Amino acid sequence: MTNEVKPNGTTMKHPLTLLTALLLVPLAGLHAVDAPKPNIIIMLADDLGYADLGVQGCTDVPTPQIDSIAKQGVRFTGGYVTAPVCSPSRAGLITGRYQTRFGHEFNHPLADRAPVGLPVTEKTAAQWFQDAGYVTGHIGKWHLGNPKMPAFHPNARGFAEDVWFPGQKKIPPLTFFRDGTVGNVDDRYVDEAMAREAAAFIDRHRVQPWFLYLAFLTPHQQLDTPPGTETPFANIANTERRKCAAMLTLLDGSVGRVLQALRESGQEKRTLIVFLSDNGAPPKNGSRNTPLKGGKGSTWEGGIREPFVMQWKGVLPAGRVVDAPVISLDLLPTALAAAGVTLPAGAKFDGVNLLPFLTGQTAQPPHASLCWRYGDQMAVRAGAWKLTRAKDAAAQPPVLTTGLFNLMDDPGEQHDLSAVQPDKAKELQKIWDDWNAQNVAALWTSTSNEDEPKPAAKKPVKQ
Repeated sequence: MTNEVKPNGTTMKHPLTLLTALLLVPLAGLHAVDAPKPNIIIMLADDLGYADLGVQGCTDVPTPQIDSIAKQGVRFTGGYVTAPVCSPSRAGLITGRYQTRFGHEFNHPLADRAPVGLPVTEKTAAQWFQDAGYVTGHIGKWHLGNPKMPAFHPNARGFAEDVWFPGQKKIPPLTFFRDGTVGNVDDRYVDEAMAREAAAFIDRHRVQPWFLYLAFLTPHQQLDTPPGTETPFANIANTERRKCAAMLTLLDGSVGRVLQALRESGQEKRTLIVFLSDNGAPPKNGSRNTPLKGGKGSTWEGGIREPFVMQWKGVLPAGRVVDAPVISLDLLPTALAAAGVTLPAGAKFDGVNLLPFLTGQTAQPPHASLCWRYGDQMAVRAGAWKLTRAKDAAAQPPVLTTGLFNLMDDPGEQHDLSAVQPDKAKELQKIWDDWNAQNVAALWTSTSNEDEPKPAAKKPVKQ
């Protein structure tokens, strides 16, 4: 017994004579067979702030290329990721499952040098698409296990082609590993090297459908900028913001090169394009989360709510703004639906196929609730309401603060309503408790990055 996920759930019906209908059956079947499957590209920024794009309200840094994806597609104002730091967020995105289901709850202190990684029991997006006959590629940051260990190398997780750039170094000399073989490139900026590799991948694979995961390094620290790139932003007095502005411009140009490669190769209209960030901006990289509270490392909105845009010309409406909450978990089910992939009955995703909602086949919001667990921090959103216990970085030392917020009226989480809405707080707490009961203990703890908390989850946390 299988379930087939399709991008369109309804068909137009017209009165036809029996003879005409019979004559059209073989033709319809032929078109179904011959119709090319769409390509899928997910472009992921690293530590990009909620307010760092023009379409998100940024006024001091132009981002026309990334903005164009929103203008020709869909922008999600309530787009979330599953964790407020890099590695667990990527684990959720690449599997379509909450990473707390399988213990990938934190960044590992050794990052990609650790002898551990995304559990091999979890099927990745690349493995799903490889099974469906797609060419699969990964370019850029990995952070899902030690690539020097065969079990955790991208090639072992379904990526037929892999170009991995280690660390966060952004200017030459740049080291990379192509399918495990080390090399060096002299591009002036690491994201431009990634975009060049992505453009080559797109050009090589004009016939067979492909899935590409392009993970940029910007604007994560370190704040490396090539000579002259800060000059257009000389009027920005703050050093970190000025450097970040230069980096964002380089990131935007790199996205532009990828979009140009799609157009020049004639593949733009048959490619589902997604751009988002892995988590919110930290305090020290010059990015901005305005008007959201908090940032990287916290379950405040600024840590988990991200710039999130999607384009598929001819299928998704252009210029649509969606306020209903969605999450990175939805990308894999949506992409598989776009590809017409038949899923086994036992396939378990925490995300949903967004296409029926985005194409107007249903007005029902994609999610009744979304949940987060990051050590001793937690959050749950249901409709406009959010209950959270998060790190308050403004306090010294940082403390955990619990509150209930109406995000439609108070996106900055400034007014705790738990005292006046105790029943709503209890309702959301139960949603989270029921969700958390399905999670497992963390496989490791995080004790490295100064802008991240250092909790240890020995067992599912009870509130």
